[in-house]
Amino acid sequence: MNINLVTVGKTDVEWVKEGLELYASRLSHYVPFSVTEIPQLKKVSALTKEQIKEKEGELILKTLSPADTLILLDERGKEYRSLEFASYLQKQLSSGGKSLVFAIGGAYGFSADVYARAQDKLSLSKMTFSHQMVRTIFAEQLYRAFTILKGEPYHHE
Repeated sequence: MNINLVTVGKTDVEWVKEGLELYASRLSHYVPFSVTEIPQLKKVSALTKEQIKEKEGELILKTLSPADTLILLDERGKEYRSLEFASYLQKQLSSGGKSLVFAIGGAYGFSADVYARAQDKLSLSKMTFSHQMVRTIFAEQLYRAFTILKGEPYHHE
């Protein structure tokens, strides 16, 4: 199974980009991992928040195939400790879908259509992080989960 991280907008903060590349490289030892960056919408000043979410949502949904499992990184999602997330990830990988797709929405979140298509929602924290930082934080947690599943000495508890 492949894992894809779909994001809205480019990763343009250099240290975030470097961190994401580091963990993407480490993840490649465990699973095919990719990042799909949806282009930032242009000329949005005339659009409402809902219109922006709808347009971004259409672009997110275009990246998916029917067999993909979509999990949203969302403030209203379930929070897991790292060991629990590793177990959750193992169950998702065992479900037999084509790809496991995690999505990070834009500044205003996800459209109703994206929520309807998603199989689950995860929250990384009750705190709010920038959409740029979430990319690296999530990639590190994904890497941590794989090291836990493989019994490797990265995670200490």
